[in-house]
Amino acid sequence: MDWEFISNLLLASVRMATPLIFLALAELYSQRAGLVHIGLEGLAAIGSLVGFLVSLITGSPLLGVAAGAAVGILVNMIYAYATINLCAEQIVYGMAINIFAPALASFIYRVYFGAGSELVQVALMRSLAAILGVTPQSFLLKLLLDQPPMVYLAYALVLFTAVYFNRTKSGLNFKAVGEYPKASATLGINVIGVKYAASVICGALAGIGGAYLTTCYATTYTDGNVAGRGFIALAAVIFGRWSAGGVLLACLFFGFCDALQIRLQVGSYGIPYQFFQMIPYIATVVVLALIGMKKAGPKGVGKPYLREER
Repeated sequence: MDWEFISNLLLASVRMATPLIFLALAELYSQRAGLVHIGLEGLAAIGSLVGFLVSLITGSPLLGVAAGAAVGILVNMIYAYATINLCAEQIVYGMAINIFAPALASFIYRVYFGAGSELVQVALMRSLAAILGVTPQSFLLKLLLDQPPMVYLAYALVLFTAVYFNRTKSGLNFKAVGEYPKASATLGINVIGVKYAASVICGALAGIGGAYLTTCYATTYTDGNVAGRGFIALAAVIFGRWSAGGVLLACLFFGFCDALQIRLQVGSYGIPYQFFQMIPYIATVVVLALIGMKKAGPKGVGKPYLREER
């Protein structure tokens, strides 16, 4: 294990953490408004497929990301209407999204390309260094410049979220809805509006997280390419204690585990590769077991809000 191995591992960790950051922020906004959403996996799957198709048709990965965000919002409105207007069980509808969206993505792919079609690939989004026409040599320059624009967007969103929730009146009102929605309503806060805004943000960020996988990470779409990242992101929110900074650190940790297992597979070491594939998921279980729920999330999360109820 030399410096080249370590530096490549760290650079890969940043890239692998990026879709987790988008998905974890999606869950953070949703839970801060009182909506626990376990359907991130499904939203990311449909965002991944639509991002791939739009990127293939238009030749623009950026349009693919925008399309992924749009379809994420569209599908998440099913969850929003059911849980906000109909006060349905949030866990049940989150799981329904996890079943419906990947199946829809698989169906659309097979209708568009046909069964048994050849592997179709698209061009990935160029890194900032490629856009600027420079070739970074040092580790620091590679870390700062040799990344696609979506990586910078993810970290900018973390900073924005931290400021928004802790330094703005709108952000404090947003958090109040997740804590005490009825008390928030008495203060003139539009609780239903905040919950729908959270659903739009959640759907967009989850769709972007999925689209990242087919516009910035892999050149093609395959069933199951989200590979449990939605559930890992859910764990990252708990691990990060419902704060933007904590979510970032949690995602970097899980991104490191994901990058490590890929490099260990390449090294072989005489061990079946399936063992190394378990590393991110084992890390998730271990972290949740050690940290537990000593600090609970927003008080109103997972509970339906009925305006007529006293």
